[in-house]
Amino acid sequence: MKIIQVANLTKIYSNGYGIYDIDLEVEEGRIFGYLGPNGAGKSTTIRTLMGYIKPNKGQSLINGLDTWTQAALVQNDTGYLPGEISFPDNMTGWKFIKLIYNLRNQKNWAEVEKLIAYWEFNPNLKIKKMSKGMKQKVGLVIAFMHNPKIVILDEPTAGLDPLMQQKFVDTIQRAKANGQTILMSSHIFEEVEKTCDEVAIIKSGRIISHVDLHELRSKNKRYYKITYGSDEFMQWSEFYTDKEKLTYIYNVKPEEVKEFFKKLANFKIEMVSEIPFSLEKYFMKFYKSEGESNV
Repeated sequence: MKIIQVANLTKIYSNGYGIYDIDLEVEEGRIFGYLGPNGAGKSTTIRTLMGYIKPNKGQSLINGLDTWTQAALVQNDTGYLPGEISFPDNMTGWKFIKLIYNLRNQKNWAEVEKLIAYWEFNPNLKIKKMSKGMKQKVGLVIAFMHNPKIVILDEPTAGLDPLMQQKFVDTIQRAKANGQTILMSSHIFEEVEKTCDEVAIIKSGRIISHVDLHELRSKNKRYYKITYGSDEFMQWSEFYTDKEKLTYIYNVKPEEVKEFFKKLANFKIEMVSEIPFSLEKYFMKFYKSEGESNV
């Protein structure tokens, strides 16, 4: 079942920037990553999905509901974390969380307290005295505390230290196991790799690539770093010398892996290691080369 459906979504600002003919579909229970640099259109897309911006044309649906004309209904069952947090400065974190809790008519305060404890911050501080990271934690509590079917997150780990970033990854993995659907923009490739099922890359307001990460990993070339025990080394269609003596890196197509290691067995080997797939390298390569012709 498609939980999020976006077709030809366009929003053009007076300065000419915006998003153009965005098409997206997110299946129920999937984690969808939205990648692009600042100004690419990620936040505009997300604000339109949340019903805060009226598009010039196109349509976006969440759970079959129009995100502009039925925004209130959409927001009832959607958790949201904005990219630029603006909470009431003079309220404490606890009072603000309680306010949202009451507005939603929630009945699970014990679970909310568990979330506050999980994110390790002092909710009794006034928001104006909180660091960026603490405000982010308040936002994460609010986004997840009503156990929504859909969660939309804009740069969710901004301001969080590495330990909290790992806690975020754990949270997303639990949400997926719980059947929740999540769309998140992020510039941290490692967390996207650890959490997302598929990724869309946006550039200058247009989506230039949409890939299934599981398929991309399986179809992408493998990279092996081989250190030889002698000067004799194996020739291959794609390989180059590493900086280390007698060490070479080979690019191997998935269907050629068996043949590669069969030939490699004929040489004296000291060490073999696989260089893991890197979404960041894929992104940079695609964004700088293939992306240019698609914008």
